[in-house]
Amino acid sequence: MEEQTYQNVNEFEPNQEPETNNRDYLHHYQTEEEDLPPPPPPEHKYDFDEQSTTSSASNEPQEPISLGSMAESIVQGVADLKTSDDEPEPFTVNESGIELEKPIFLFIKAGSDSECIGCCPFSQRLFMILWLKGVVFNVTTVDKTKKVPQINDALGSVNPPVLIFNGEMLTDNQKCEDYIEAELYPPRYPRLACKHSNSNTVGNDIFAKFSAFAKFRGNPNDPKREGMRKKLDQALSKLNDYLLEPLDDEIDEGADDNEPQRSSRKFIDGNTMTIADCNMLPKLNMIQVTGRALLNYEIPHSFDAIYRYLETSFGMPEFRETCPHDDEIVYFYGGRKPKARSSKH
Repeated sequence: MEEQTYQNVNEFEPNQEPETNNRDYLHHYQTEEEDLPPPPPPEHKYDFDEQSTTSSASNEPQEPISLGSMAESIVQGVADLKTSDDEPEPFTVNESGIELEKPIFLFIKAGSDSECIGCCPFSQRLFMILWLKGVVFNVTTVDKTKKVPQINDALGSVNPPVLIFNGEMLTDNQKCEDYIEAELYPPRYPRLACKHSNSNTVGNDIFAKFSAFAKFRGNPNDPKREGMRKKLDQALSKLNDYLLEPLDDEIDEGADDNEPQRSSRKFIDGNTMTIADCNMLPKLNMIQVTGRALLNYEIPHSFDAIYRYLETSFGMPEFRETCPHDDEIVYFYGGRKPKARSSKH
């Protein structure tokens, strides 16, 4: 089978160069615009940076461990968790869906209580993709700062999300997407790749603009901050315009040329969710929640297509049920730690 690939906005950031850019702009924001703050040095650590659990105390060479062996170790760790009273039990998603011969395991970032869904658009994107495929899969939240021998020993320094599929352990988001799309293909499973190429790249710069705006620590009335806000609005405006613009298969050839046509589609690439939505929606939600709670910022209400898009998407369990709690998003960006909850959702 020919492997399908697509341009991807796979990150906490936009893909300025989709095929080669693997940087995380939330942690390593870079820009060529003179009025934005310079990037921090590579060794700088933010409060929310993941801390590696691997020890460098020993310099003795160690025999390499295959990804297959690591996958087996993690799967066994999940089985052990199900019989442990001390750790949260993994949960099964889409139990009414198609059950595969070999179960799928998705490990995502845990929230502040080490159990709930954490704020990580990487994790949420894969969560959404698997749910949209209609298969049964298992989800385990992982707190890399908390020692859980069954899981963390097997993961080592690898941070979630981690996908185990057909005995393969995948840690690169783009490879995870490609593998899922190649293995779970039509007609039994829906195709999630976009039909229109522009849908893959629209809004690529939104999250970089938001990251710069969110990390500004100067005077709230500083003209530089206002400039960053305007650039974020401009990036969002392009997405709004795209959502209003009819796609090729929506254009009515018999319509009056003097009357501009407007799209009423539900999602970025049509009336069904695609990988583009799995990438964009977690970021828009983070912008909306963090903006209101911490930044005195609202997505402009004149962007009615974006608000329609968000309202429609929150009606879909594939998005709504994979979102972290709002207070987890606020906490991620420096807000107050959430109160304890009774469930991981």
